[in-house]
Amino acid sequence: MKNIALIALLGAIIAPAMSQSPNALYQNYPSYKGNDLQMVYTPQETRFTFWSPKAEAVYLNLYNEGLGGSPYKTIPLFRKSESEPWRSSLKENLNGKFYTFQVKYKGKLLNETTGAWTNAVGVNGNRSAIIDIKKTNPKGWEKDMRPPLARPNDIILYELHHRDMSMHPSSGIKNKGKFMAWTEVGTKSPQGLSTGIDHIKEFGVTHVHLLPSFDHASIDETALSQNKYNWGYDPKNFNVPEGSFSTTPYDPSARIREFKEMVQNFHQKGIRVVMDVVYNHTFSADQSNFNLSVPGYFYRYNADGSYSNASGCGNETASERDMMRRYIVESVVYWAKEYHIDGFRFDLMGIHDIETMNAVTKALKEVDPTLFVYGEGWSAGDSPLPIEKRAIKANAPKLSDVAVFSDDIRDGLKGHYSREADKGFVTGASGFEETIKFGIVGATRHPQVDYSKVNYSQAPFANKPSQTISYISCHDDLCLVDKLRKSNPDANEADIIKFDKLAQTVILTSQGVPFIFSGEEVFRDKKGVHNSFESPDSINAINWNNKAKYNDLFKYYQGLIDLRKKHPAFKMSTTSDIQKHLKFMDGLPSNLVAYTITGNANGDKWKEIVVVFNGNTSIQKITIPTGSWTAAVKDGKVNEKGMEKISGGTIEVDASSALILFR
Repeated sequence: MKNIALIALLGAIIAPAMSQSPNALYQNYPSYKGNDLQMVYTPQETRFTFWSPKAEAVYLNLYNEGLGGSPYKTIPLFRKSESEPWRSSLKENLNGKFYTFQVKYKGKLLNETTGAWTNAVGVNGNRSAIIDIKKTNPKGWEKDMRPPLARPNDIILYELHHRDMSMHPSSGIKNKGKFMAWTEVGTKSPQGLSTGIDHIKEFGVTHVHLLPSFDHASIDETALSQNKYNWGYDPKNFNVPEGSFSTTPYDPSARIREFKEMVQNFHQKGIRVVMDVVYNHTFSADQSNFNLSVPGYFYRYNADGSYSNASGCGNETASERDMMRRYIVESVVYWAKEYHIDGFRFDLMGIHDIETMNAVTKALKEVDPTLFVYGEGWSAGDSPLPIEKRAIKANAPKLSDVAVFSDDIRDGLKGHYSREADKGFVTGASGFEETIKFGIVGATRHPQVDYSKVNYSQAPFANKPSQTISYISCHDDLCLVDKLRKSNPDANEADIIKFDKLAQTVILTSQGVPFIFSGEEVFRDKKGVHNSFESPDSINAINWNNKAKYNDLFKYYQGLIDLRKKHPAFKMSTTSDIQKHLKFMDGLPSNLVAYTITGNANGDKWKEIVVVFNGNTSIQKITIPTGSWTAAVKDGKVNEKGMEKISGGTIEVDASSALILFR
């Protein structure tokens, strides 16, 4: 026992010193602030600039092809000092050629790399391409405009994967699984209902959130007939669109041009585009473009020198280092400028440091102050980055204009995300009332919320409501229909739909920014698969026949969106406004939450609003202010203009349903 105690004591003393050494080793690498990294092309000359302070030599390999063959020319790059990048230039027109860099480090010639800053690649992203990127702009690109956005609280997010929306035979879309699917208008389901981009326009959301669309490693672009599926959280080349989503992955310009056409089409439909970005790790660590360029620098390490793994994917990047921070900031700015992207969702944002995320928003606001940034306020494991520096949910007050997902409201509504049998508020479980109230006020401070009873957060994490993303489900874990079925195995479909409607009513009337997983408006399921990241299209594809079968559900979701858009009381901009206008009712039955919004809140035309959420599987009675009210949401129906008159006093609220009244 004494020996074990001694070993433990020595470990406690030695570990901190060791934990500093692998990470501190890279802190003093000389940074580079020039704007010419990677490659600058003109018809007369192409200049190459490569940052690798500790490299002993760097070589440039030029190819005629993007795949196969040998370099037709290899030339060395030169530098003046370790603080300068390696450089070379060729005074000839290299348009259409391909290239790689190769670093000599500690006497060893490393494998070839595209270079981390590349913006065009050949098939499978193994060689960089030399193109005139200005020639990838579609017709009218210079006139492309972001759709108007007055305030971030007006945003309604819709998360989708390219394949999911178009692969099913019922989609009516020709360019299945491609960027070009979003340029097809007039597509219909077998029942004649709109699909694809027309469906999204009809639905009414303001922003589409695209799952990772940069070049990822998991799909073999030379074998697309295999129809392999992946969400894309396996980054390879961060500043290049994914080739499998293009019609011609061998053509470096095609994926760029088609991505731009997609964005242009969304904009013409009045829909903004958000990109899901994954800077927190790379698909491979040892053989990543980062490590083949500057070995070791871009990653964090454990005390024993192994890769830290807060991503759960084998490695994590070190955003606190100058050049990694610069890389992230420059990358999002590049997508915002070159591809007209309107916002960014950061995967496992808790791996990044607060200073980096604030630098991201500062740089993007300089491009356009309406660009929106949000992310997952957690990581998948521990990290050497001190917790007080992490961009996690608890540190959201330190983040400037960065929103975070509220897992509180998500699990409070439906039950724990990973325990499929767990029930939540909408399926009759009691004890979630304060969590639901917490979600309703957008995770801000409100005197009527007992934070000690909120499921995860014991304090408000949002300075203002637009810092909170309210959602019930996303691509991860069970989708809503599957979760409701798993946790209520004896419920019939009509009951599941009631639970579904109640859940989304809470989401779409809560303060903050609502988020919807694509296809749930047409009762999408994924056959009970928890994480379908590499499941086939038979699991992931949206069946558009459902739009006719569950048209009542679609119309209900659509009606909620219309109601939210027309009533600013549900999307107040400040915490003080919420505190002033929104009051919860006291003395209610278990598993029932009700509140009023008064005083023409936020300029709303409705002077007073009553909102009641009954999570019980039985009818409940509640007393509301006396007088005449008009129902906008009642018994699973929604109509912003009003459906029926109701007299105040003691009223009944249907089981598992929402009631919204106004006057």
